[in-house]
Amino acid sequence: MSDWTAGYVADIGYTYGYYPELNPLRVKLAFLNQGLAFPEFGSACELGFGQGLSANMHAAASLITWHGNDFNPAQAGFAQELGAVAGTGAQLSDESFAEFAARIDLPQFDYIGLHGIWSWISDDNRTVIVEFIRRRLKVGGVLYISYNTLPGWAAFAPMRHLLTLHSQVQGSDGQGIVGRIDSAFDFADKLLATNPGYARANPSIPDRIKKVKEQNRHYVAHEYFNRDWMPMHFATMAEWLEPAKLQFACSATHLEHVDPLNLTPDQQSLLKTIGDVTLRETTRDFMINQQFRRDYWVRGARKLSALEQRDALRALRVLLIVPRTEVSLKVTGAVGEANMSEAVYDPILELLSDHKPHTLGQIEQAVRDKGVSFAQVLQSTLVLSGAGHIAGVQDDALAAKARKQTDKLNAYLMHKARGSQDVAYLASPVTGGGVPVPRFSQLFLAAYMQGKKQPVDWVQPVWQVLEMHSQHLLKDGKELATPEENQTELLAQAKTFAEKQLPIMKALMVV
Repeated sequence: MSDWTAGYVADIGYTYGYYPELNPLRVKLAFLNQGLAFPEFGSACELGFGQGLSANMHAAASLITWHGNDFNPAQAGFAQELGAVAGTGAQLSDESFAEFAARIDLPQFDYIGLHGIWSWISDDNRTVIVEFIRRRLKVGGVLYISYNTLPGWAAFAPMRHLLTLHSQVQGSDGQGIVGRIDSAFDFADKLLATNPGYARANPSIPDRIKKVKEQNRHYVAHEYFNRDWMPMHFATMAEWLEPAKLQFACSATHLEHVDPLNLTPDQQSLLKTIGDVTLRETTRDFMINQQFRRDYWVRGARKLSALEQRDALRALRVLLIVPRTEVSLKVTGAVGEANMSEAVYDPILELLSDHKPHTLGQIEQAVRDKGVSFAQVLQSTLVLSGAGHIAGVQDDALAAKARKQTDKLNAYLMHKARGSQDVAYLASPVTGGGVPVPRFSQLFLAAYMQGKKQPVDWVQPVWQVLEMHSQHLLKDGKELATPEENQTELLAQAKTFAEKQLPIMKALMVV
C-alpha cells in the first residue's frame, strides 16, 4: 500500500496564508533594481500551493493564466472552489509532483513559484521539480523559490530532529498530530531543564523553543514535523538548479536589496571583493545568519543598459496601501532597527497619501525641490514595499478587466468571514494580488456592499454574526460581556475603518 503523503504532514491542513513574493508583479521592482530584464507574464504555475489562496488571488487579480498543484486533496478542493467562484479558469490539481510533471497538456510558463516546499520534500521530489522547471520554464522565465537556509538553521536543526523523533517514537496515531507536537514540546522542556551541554553551547535554544510553542499548530506541524526536512546553503541550491539552466537574479524580499539595513560597512566592503555570485551569496548568509531565503532565479539573465534601467524604473507605478498615519519610519533589518530620514520619506509619503498610483518618475519630480535624489526615491520604494506600506500597480486596463473576477472572489471570502477568521486577505486588481483585510474589516465591507453606507448601520449585521457564534469582542485583553458593550466597541471600530481603511479599499478596487 503506497503512502500518498510521501512523509509530508497531511492530517492537519496548512494555514490560509497569502505570500506576496509569489505575485509576478513584484518581480519588476526587484529585477529593475538589479538592472535585469523581466518577461511579460502570461502564464504561471505554483507548485505546492497549500490552500491555494495565493494562486487564486493572483489568478483573479490579473489576466495571467495560472496552473498549480498540491498533493493534499482537501487543500486542492478548497483551492478549486475558490477558482470556480472567481471564474478565472485556473487549473489546480491534487497530483503528486511526479504525476503533475508527467502531464503533456501543460503550457510553457513565464513564471514558476514554490513557497515553503523545497526544504520539506525528498531528494526524489526535488529532482522531479528541477526537471519540470527545465522542461516547462520559458527562456527568460522567472523562478521564485523559498527555502530554509544554512547557517541560520544549524543551531536549531538538532532540536528539530529530536522533536520529530519523539513524535514518531513516543507519539501515537490516536493522539493526532497536535497531541504529538505538544508531547514533543513537553519532552523538550524536560530535557532543557536538565541543563544539557547542547543548550549551554547554544544559549538561544530555550527562547527559540518558547517562540515555536506559541505559534499556530497548523504552521508548526508543516514547518517542523514532516519526515523530510533539509535546510541548505545557497551554494547547494545553486547546484540543484544548475541542470535547469537557472541563474540567480536577486532576493524576492525588497528589504534585502537595501544593504545598509542588513550589512555593516565592513561586511559590504568584503562582499564587493567577491566576484563569484555563489560565494558572495553564501558569504552574505553567514554575515546575517540567514534562516530563510526568498529568491528569484531566471533562465537567461539579460542586463539592461543604464538608460533602459533608468527609463523602466521611472515608469514603475506604486500606491500607498496603508493609512499615512500608520507608516512607521522605523524599519528592522539584519543589523537591527533603523530610523528612516524624515527629510526623504515625508515628502514622498505626502505625495502618496492620496492613495492614487504614482510612477517613480512622478515621485522624483515632486520631491526634487526637497533635495531628494532619484537614488533616494528608489531606496525608499524598496523600503516601503518591503515593509508592506506600498505595492506595485498594474496597468489600468488590466485592472479593470480583472475586477470582475476579484469582485466575485471577494464577495465569497467576505461571506465566509461570517463563520471564520481563517482568510485575512482580499484580492486587489490594482496590485495584482492579495492585500491584508482582517475579519471584522471584511464584515464591515460586506455590510457596505449591501447598501449600508454609514458605520452605524454596520454594527447590527456584524453583531448578529458574532451572536450567532456566541462570540464576544476583546478590549484591553478583556472580553466584553454585554451586547451594549460589544456594539459600542463595534461602532468605534466601524468608524475607524470608515475613516482610515475604506478609502484605501476603494483605491485598491476591493470594493
